Amino acid sequence: MWKKAICPYDCPASCGLLVREENGKILEVKGDKDHPATRGVICEKMKGYPSSLYSPDRLLFPMKRIGRKGEGKFTRISWEEAAAEIAGQWKNIISEWGSQAVLPAVYSGVMSDIQRNCGHAFFNRMGASEIVMTLCSTAKGEGYRQAMGNTPSLEPDELRDSDLCLIWGCNAKATRIHSLIDRIKKRKEGGRTVLIETYKNPTADYVDQVVLVRPGTDGMLALAMMHVLVREHMTDEPFLKEKTEGFEIFRKTLKEYTPKRAEAVTGVKAEIIEQLAKDYGKAKAPGILLGSGNSRYRNGAMTVRIITLLPALVGAWKKKGGGLCGCRVTKGSLINLDLIRRPDFRRKPAEKVNINQLAGALSRRENPIKSLYVYGLNPANTVSDQKMLLKGLEREDLFTVVHERFLTDTARYADILLPATFSPEQTDIYRAYGCPTLAYAKKAVRPAGECKSNWDTFCLLAEAMGFTEDYFQKSEEEMAKCILSQPTAYLKQLFPKAAQHPEAGECMKPEGQDHLQIETESGKILFVNESETEKIPRYIPVEETQTYPLHLVAAPSVYTLNSGFLDRKDLKKRRGAMTLKIHTRDAKVRNIRNGQRIFCFNDLACVEFIAEVTENLLPGTVVAEGVFDLAGSLNGYTVNALHHQYLSDCGEATTLNDNRVEIRPADKRSLQEL
Repeated sequence: MWKKAICPYDCPASCGLLVREENGKILEVKGDKDHPATRGVICEKMKGYPSSLYSPDRLLFPMKRIGRKGEGKFTRISWEEAAAEIAGQWKNIISEWGSQAVLPAVYSGVMSDIQRNCGHAFFNRMGASEIVMTLCSTAKGEGYRQAMGNTPSLEPDELRDSDLCLIWGCNAKATRIHSLIDRIKKRKEGGRTVLIETYKNPTADYVDQVVLVRPGTDGMLALAMMHVLVREHMTDEPFLKEKTEGFEIFRKTLKEYTPKRAEAVTGVKAEIIEQLAKDYGKAKAPGILLGSGNSRYRNGAMTVRIITLLPALVGAWKKKGGGLCGCRVTKGSLINLDLIRRPDFRRKPAEKVNINQLAGALSRRENPIKSLYVYGLNPANTVSDQKMLLKGLEREDLFTVVHERFLTDTARYADILLPATFSPEQTDIYRAYGCPTLAYAKKAVRPAGECKSNWDTFCLLAEAMGFTEDYFQKSEEEMAKCILSQPTAYLKQLFPKAAQHPEAGECMKPEGQDHLQIETESGKILFVNESETEKIPRYIPVEETQTYPLHLVAAPSVYTLNSGFLDRKDLKKRRGAMTLKIHTRDAKVRNIRNGQRIFCFNDLACVEFIAEVTENLLPGTVVAEGVFDLAGSLNGYTVNALHHQYLSDCGEATTLNDNRVEIRPADKRSLQEL
């Protein structure tokens, strides 16, 4: 029997799935052609989903640590024993240290609304500390907001009508496959696609032109393009006068951003900048597909703010297919998250710990964290300053609970290890963050072994802690009905039938949104925003606080997703060893050969890679593609060990692309010197 489902992973589309169930097992997964946004297209990773569901390595029952932390030795216990142990430890910690000594750590292991957010209610009720969930692209969202307010950006399928599309800071083959397919079709019709990136990522094989830019300088490139558009009188003056605010002030600042100056900063030749700007200005409906890579710097929000303003210069928003895609997809909230997170349960303000600074929080001596509860997150492989983080996880006085599906590197440090469900084994509501869709996916099969969902686990722990609120007595299905029966005003507007509780797997998508209805206070796109510290957008160089000569970029892999799918041996084999892409010139001066083992290091750590010598990036840049587990590393650390705990200029986001390193051959002499 085929059942409708939704992909739960951290991708923009939340793809529609069909799962074939027989005798209580999922045997096959394919794309749902009826899904209004993804139209039956899913990635190769999800086609092999059953092999993860029924992997022999999957955790199927609760366990308690019997070895040293990190060793990965556990013994089986019951759920009753696990709940009693966890509750007992927490009650002792709260009695001695206070409730804020307990810290939940969650991010995007599951992207559905109930399972991702229900832990907030539990820890609000406890009065625990709060994790600030800004690991990915909050700087991007903040930069867009400063220019466009709550105005929705283009929907991905609108890019089908763009005669010129700039894929900017994005590996669409890894993270935007539906848009990439649309652009491939558009090329056959004469449309052009340009990739602007720090290296020739796998998307480069499907575009007409690749523009390589130095890390952190995308804002300068966008400003230089604006300079050309103004100089060549290619701006849409009526649109600028009617739909924007502050452009005349901003226009004066563009004089200094000449293509020649931009060449020195970005590494992009002045003549290429000139032609790119003119091509953009001449296009009938120029579109931009904006990724998150160029927001992951200490100037990330400003960079996005500048790029966001580019379509306004040519009036792209008034043209079908023109504008920018990749940011806000709705102007209001589809779901009242407070119904799930229950901030009313909290009696006093929480101490907040930014997820990008988790390593520092676990190592601090004042107001120490005494317990860590990890779910929907694998911080040992995905959070900055890996070396410090692992030292924090090694603490014997840190009571750590991990709710997981496999023995991840984080799970190896758990005191209590709880088995988690996969998406077909739980019920939830899904909102895609890359397109305005809403879906309800009902449990398709019973959980394997003794696995429990986040919702069921927190209800069990609430009972053990003595929490008696009605919230913790509901089932997942009851919670979903509660949410949909109390629709937000915006949900009523876009999806009037949502309150009828749609059938499992049904996905709703609005007919389209008016991009000329600018959702700012003035109703205009803001070239000058008086409410911001930086009122007028400008190029802000990445602060050079490190003396190392090479700029390290961490990029996604098409074979895995963050640290997801690391259970899949087939995908890891296709991805290959942990390599570092190095420009031929940089490799030559360091006597590094292709395929050679090398050390990449800075003041935080030394990580061993295999050298991949290439011309597919600019000199001075090195690229590490994909997230690896420690078993796949060469010396016990991965690229996150080289990432500082800096935060972005706005949005408190990760700055994982804002780190500098040096490289050397991995020989005894280098090791001794390091």
